[in-house]
Amino acid sequence: MTALTLPRKTLGGLAVPPLALGSWNTWDRMDPDDAVAMIRRAVDLDAGFFDVAYYNMGPHAENSRTDVLFGEALRASGVARGEIVLCGKLWLWDWPNQSFRGQLTESLERAGLDRFDTLVVGDYQDEPDVARIVADVNELIAEGLVGGWGINNWRIGQTRAALAAAADIGLVGPSFAQLKYGIARRAMAEGASYGPLFADGSLALQASDVFEGGILATGLAPRRKIGADVGGIRERILALYPEVARIADGFGVTPAALGIAFCLTHPAAVNVLFGASRIAQLEQNHAALALVAERGDEVREALAGLQVDGEINDDGSW
Repeated sequence: MTALTLPRKTLGGLAVPPLALGSWNTWDRMDPDDAVAMIRRAVDLDAGFFDVAYYNMGPHAENSRTDVLFGEALRASGVARGEIVLCGKLWLWDWPNQSFRGQLTESLERAGLDRFDTLVVGDYQDEPDVARIVADVNELIAEGLVGGWGINNWRIGQTRAALAAAADIGLVGPSFAQLKYGIARRAMAEGASYGPLFADGSLALQASDVFEGGILATGLAPRRKIGADVGGIRERILALYPEVARIADGFGVTPAALGIAFCLTHPAAVNVLFGASRIAQLEQNHAALALVAERGDEVREALAGLQVDGEINDDGSW
């Protein structure tokens, strides 16, 4: 590594980088040469964990080419497959009509990949057949198409049911939860519903949407589509930005790096998933690792009063 990093933690038995790069509204906003350079620099900075999804159904029926562009950039980068971790995504919006195997095969073909190291099973509106989800994902694991899996913002009842269903019949259950988590939004990751699963090691935490679509990184509400505003608290989050910026300045980092550092101080946090479309953003965000290593407790204390979702259900229902 060419810069300070943190000890890697495990996600489903796989040691993963502390920083993870998402694909939504990122690779399709970069020039090809910049995308190649981003991948190479991410590996240098222990951010070589890439979340790769085909956004093509449900609220993400965008037919985006971001996954295709990532695959092209990865091949052009010359980065060896063993140097990175690749995470795919399966959608529940039209499952089981669109089978997991069909979805994963299409996703791999689009990105020019042969397998994912792990994957995330997306969120849902209607309660899904959890036992079937577990069985269908394990078929993909048995075929060598993926090594493990996690869940994305599931309600706690379904998460526990998936863990139990897998244990009952000796299958691989979810090893991590990708949850909305950040300076202002903490209910699910720190609440009583998921807390016991993090505390006893049943699940690891992957923090996502840490900047609220960029709001807590820039103080601006972006015009592009961003993640769901659970609880309708985004105006309150926007109002926090000046204080976040002030605290970040006191630590000598950007507001974005401060937000990442905060997430990494969670005991169960394995890594933080964020979007970056410029190398400068990635390099600035990397400062979070030194901040956690040197002043993690101070970060947590400085941000203690900035949570705004305390009245929102911590079990994932909304």
